[in-house]
Amino acid sequence: MKPSLTNTLCTRCGLCCDGSLFADVELANAAEASALEVMGLEIEDADEDDGGLLVQPCGALRGKRCSVYPHRPDCCRTFACRLLQEVERGIVGVERAKEKIAEALNRIERVKELAGQLGTGNERLPLKERCMEALALSEASAIPAMNRKRAELEAAMTSVERLIQTTFLGG
Repeated sequence: MKPSLTNTLCTRCGLCCDGSLFADVELANAAEASALEVMGLEIEDADEDDGGLLVQPCGALRGKRCSVYPHRPDCCRTFACRLLQEVERGIVGVERAKEKIAEALNRIERVKELAGQLGTGNERLPLKERCMEALALSEASAIPAMNRKRAELEAAMTSVERLIQTTFLGG
């Protein structure tokens, strides 16, 4: 039996769950939010009419796999990144998609390293927030090496954002 594209690609990626693509995920309704909270996931309350927000990185992510996959929210069931859609349509080959995922993961890892060097290793923050916190913490530095790291982090994050937008979000 041939493995599904989701098994082949998504389980080596996880960017839609690890805080790299999104800071949070909008839930369908209060019942969905309650069910996820019971499973121990962090939910931010939203407006009265909304279901709330599933905070990213998702607490259900184990490595690159969802530990609550059969019970994942509707938004997770229906999301397909641009790369997955392009592979499904035959525009991008599976091997090329794997290369793009590896490139994104490498660039993101570099951003995380630099953010840690500048003072924040808070893995519970989405990537962009982690980057902004590191830049804010190191803002007042008069040390030239620190300023070079700040510039390197800004450039690395810009590169990641551009890659995410064009490859995974489709903008």
